[in-house]
Amino acid sequence: MFSPGVRFMLLATFFFALMNAAVKSLGHLPAIEIALLRSGVSLVIAFGIVRYYRIPLPGNNSPALLLRGFFGSLSLVLYFVTLQHMPLASAVTLQYLSPVFTAIMGIFIVREPVKPLQWLFFAISFTGVLMVQGFDNRIEPGYMLVGIGSAFFAGLAYNMIRQLKLTEHPLVITFYFPLVSLPVTAALLGTIAWVPPQGTDWLVLIFIGLTAQIAQYFMTRSYQSDELSKVVSLKYVGIIYALALGYFLFGETFSLEAHLGMIVVLAGVILNIWYKEKIGAGVS
Repeated sequence: MFSPGVRFMLLATFFFALMNAAVKSLGHLPAIEIALLRSGVSLVIAFGIVRYYRIPLPGNNSPALLLRGFFGSLSLVLYFVTLQHMPLASAVTLQYLSPVFTAIMGIFIVREPVKPLQWLFFAISFTGVLMVQGFDNRIEPGYMLVGIGSAFFAGLAYNMIRQLKLTEHPLVITFYFPLVSLPVTAALLGTIAWVPPQGTDWLVLIFIGLTAQIAQYFMTRSYQSDELSKVVSLKYVGIIYALALGYFLFGETFSLEAHLGMIVVLAGVILNIWYKEKIGAGVS
């Protein structure tokens, strides 16, 4: 029913939601430490898969691949900073600005136009996110800028993925993200007090690295398979996954406004997909 790009993004957002739930369960470990260990596990998995399929490295466009990894690393680090200094719901809400930045910068980087009506659909989805998460007056202006910066760099990273569509295997692109994020997060270790993982923490960390790598792979396939402005809004579906996992795993309940917000999020996403399919079919 949906295009491959749409299906890939739905899978990516699901595995990202699993990763977020696992990270939430490790609240006793510093966020930067989790990001570092996640990068390490993901790098080992990514390298093993690349070698198994005999995919040549370092790729055909190393500068662009490194930029993708660098922008993604900056986004990851800034995102974890917001997780450490503001409520989780508020940090996640700010991160949902990334599809808007992706579409805007896609106009200039990969020359993909955004139709005026699509901006309305983006606004509908983001309004739904706000309804679900709500406004939070505990956010300091400085950390709000950090969260916006995270979304901005994520938009740059997603555009680099789209730009690499014709030159790179998806597994090579996913390999470069942990390859770059590992030294970036390692450089930040001096800002935190190391807390040694204990017992099952290591299993959860491996799970985080595995789900992160799977999610990155499907996200890369999505951006390489379809137009950015069509698939980026699907990231908003992640809030539906997150709310469901929060309910079943952590006993989190939701207000009527949250349920209405979920409907609004899905409405914006479905309208955007329908509109792009309509344009692609040449229907006016």
